[in-house]
Amino acid sequence: MASATPSWEMQEEATCSICLEYLAEPVTIDCGHNFCRACITHYSERGEPESGTKFPCPECRAPFEKGKFRPNRQLANIVDNIKQLRLKPGKGQKENLCERHQEKLKLFCEEDGEAICVVCRESRDHRDHTMLPIEEAAHDYKGKVENRRWSITREFKKLHQLLSEEEQLLLWRLAAEERETLQRLQDNITRLSEQSAALINLITELEEKCLQPAAELLQGVKSALIRSQHVKLQPPEAVSPALKNGYKIDLDMRRMLERFTGE
Repeated sequence: MASATPSWEMQEEATCSICLEYLAEPVTIDCGHNFCRACITHYSERGEPESGTKFPCPECRAPFEKGKFRPNRQLANIVDNIKQLRLKPGKGQKENLCERHQEKLKLFCEEDGEAICVVCRESRDHRDHTMLPIEEAAHDYKGKVENRRWSITREFKKLHQLLSEEEQLLLWRLAAEERETLQRLQDNITRLSEQSAALINLITELEEKCLQPAAELLQGVKSALIRSQHVKLQPPEAVSPALKNGYKIDLDMRRMLERFTGE
């Protein structure tokens, strides 16, 4: 961004930030800022002191003593020279202007959260609101934004660490469940094999009975029939995939976090 022209810098120095006109009887207060004598006198008479008899500077809010103004004759001469050049105060400015009053935005209204000019400050909408110089407000809010960003980053890292630890735990649980599932499947196979062998023996016994002569068939036939009626197949125990489904959800969340961090 190009620096301001010398003529514009001179106009800035020669302009009162209260009335936005060329300084009339310029005086300097304790912080070094310059104002029209009438403007700063009216400002201190109309306002309320923040500490004892001291008032906040309209530009930087630094305290100054009411009535203790130092005449700035050198600045008064500069103002006279600028007037002879017929330069209008504020004409060199092309940005950061109040849309309503076309004045430079120098203040920040805390209640409304917006930058305003000194004319807006005196309006009914802002008269009773807390004001800060725009640079001071920008510095304060920049610090708040940085603190908030740091806080969110810290919480995100904690969440990332938590998910990493949960991933390790779920991997361990998944491995343990896989071992348990394999054992349960093996037990199911063993039970099914035993049931299968018992059924084969019963079927063979019944087939042999059918081939025996009448006298031999009747011997023990009731026992065989009773045993066949009480045959009940035991279905294998079902294995739930709940843990695997839950683990997939956490993996999806982790992939989302990795996209967020660009990992």
